[in-house]
This record gives sequence, C-alpha cells and structure tokens, in this order.
Amino acid sequence: MNLELTTKQFRRLLDMAYIGNWVLNSTRGDDRIGDYDQVESLLFARAVAEGMPTLTEVYEGEVVPSKAFVEGGIHEAIAEYENNIFFDILAEELARRDMDDVPIDESNLDEFNQRVETYISEFEAHGTDNITVDSIG
Repeated sequence: MNLELTTKQFRRLLDMAYIGNWVLNSTRGDDRIGDYDQVESLLFARAVAEGMPTLTEVYEGEVVPSKAFVEGGIHEAIAEYENNIFFDILAEELARRDMDDVPIDESNLDEFNQRVETYISEFEAHGTDNITVDSIG
C-alpha cells in the first residue's frame, strides 16, 4: 500500500493514531489490543524518516510516541472530548432512569430528547454543582 500525505497531514495522522489507540487501549491494562499498538508503532517509526524524531522514542524495543508528544497537548484534546461526552452520557442515562429505563422508540423519543436537553441545559449552567447522590445503607 502506498499513501501520499503532506508533512502536515502525516502529523495529523500521528495525532489520530495516538488518540485512537489511547481510546482503545488506555483502560485495558495488560490486555491491550496489540494490533493497534503495532500500527501506532509503525506510524511513529515513520515519523523519524519524515523529520520528526522528537515525536518518538524506543521503549522495550518498540517505537512509541515520545514523552514530548504525549505531553504536548494531545491529552488536552482527549480531555475536552471526554468532558463533552461525559455530560451527554450522563444526561442520557438520567433521562432513561427518569423514564424507568423503558426502551426508547417513536412513542417516547420526544419525551426522552426533552429530558436530555433539560439535563444538558442544567449541566451547561452549573456543571455538576447540583448533582447529589443519596448514600446507600
């Protein structure tokens, strides 16, 4: 396979590969999906040849993203995504709970969406400040 990319496009591909592998493997501990690690390693190894050696380092014989790459802002992008998706998921889960976890279909989709929007509005205005959890026991 041959893929033609500009230097800027290749740099963006490195970001995307890192983010994708991080999403897939960061919570797996020792049960990582090795195929994704291998693809990431291949791409970052190519970074050296493309004049970006500071983005890579070798760890246990594998080419991996360097500390400079990892600490260079990529996790701020991941954190922004997580922050946004957290509130979306929380709003949907609370709306489902409020509706007694019935399946969502055409008959209750409007109600579900309205509940989600109400929660999203609350979170946009107050974040998690007004969320309380009654302790069990």
